[in-house]
Amino acid sequence: MDQQKAGRFLKELRHEKEMTQEQLAQFFNVSSRTISRWENGTNLPDISLLVEIADFYDVDVREIIEGERKSEMMDKEVRDVATKMADYANEEKGKLLRSIQIISFAGVLVLLLSIVLQTAASDEQYPPNYEALFTSFIALIIMGVITLYVTGLLEKIVKHKKLVLFMKIATVAGMIIGFWRVIVLYVIIGILCVGFHLAPIEEYDDITHYNEYMSFSRNEAPFKDEENKWTKLGMDEHIWPYKITDDMNVADFKMVYYNPWDAQYLGYLVVDYSADDYAEEVKRLREYESTEYVGYYCVKEEKTYDLLAVNADSYHGFVYALTDGNGRIIYGEQLFCNYFMDLKYEKYIPTEYLLDGFDATTKSDYYKKMLGDE
Repeated sequence: MDQQKAGRFLKELRHEKEMTQEQLAQFFNVSSRTISRWENGTNLPDISLLVEIADFYDVDVREIIEGERKSEMMDKEVRDVATKMADYANEEKGKLLRSIQIISFAGVLVLLLSIVLQTAASDEQYPPNYEALFTSFIALIIMGVITLYVTGLLEKIVKHKKLVLFMKIATVAGMIIGFWRVIVLYVIIGILCVGFHLAPIEEYDDITHYNEYMSFSRNEAPFKDEENKWTKLGMDEHIWPYKITDDMNVADFKMVYYNPWDAQYLGYLVVDYSADDYAEEVKRLREYESTEYVGYYCVKEEKTYDLLAVNADSYHGFVYALTDGNGRIIYGEQLFCNYFMDLKYEKYIPTEYLLDGFDATTKSDYYKKMLGDE
């Protein structure tokens, strides 16, 4: 069977009738795309339509299948057989369609009942699960469209453009009214995510600006009464040197500031002191009233270096000073909140400058413990 030839024959017959594809589609209650596929030879009409098409064009069914006119018309017996086959096909298709209609109606009812139960069982103490409710509503819309399609109502509805527009507006309005909290939540989350990705990571390594980055300088000129981002979450930084003097040999220095939605600070200062200055600085740090630190953010007792002083907080992090015992003192700080750092701190500070065991990621046992995930 040559489908291309049959398609060309159907197109020729339509032209003889002086009809457009849209007009023919409306006559046979199909889409114009279906007519186009017939005439392009992509597929052929169902057997249930062949007899109707043959009668409409006043040709033999065999002529449509073979794609050309014959000298003899189909006799009555053959036509009767084709008609019975068409009736049988329609009957089988009708049985299947009725089953689908019943299932789709049941699906719509179940989803409606689900939405009613989710909203009716909620109160101020136990609010509904808006994500589940939103998902049920979307599923209801999809099932509703399927039901309209299998019942034939969808095809009638789409022909009325104003009705389609009204249904679209009503659906969107209903979603906004019913799920405004969910929509607002997602908008807020979207804004936060955009802010998170756009927030710059600021790095400073110019030691001449040291006091600009230290919170204890806020009460002195030229920084007094200025609003400054280097407030460091109220943590005491007096473990660090009060100022950088000319006789201090600064081997390494960096300050990092990051604020996706909460300020986060990371810094280290490495100084090689002369023997006398080293002894004096060690004495100062030993006299500092250090706090407990082991266990915070998985930190263990310091073994890599000698811990001279530490100011630790279970929420905001650490300020500390370490020494190698040979004149070098390492001052460090990691200050943040919410039990984790968004900043990938390993990129900005050598691991050896961190307290042993320090872990401020969301995968740490400390984070899980403080948020009650364990």
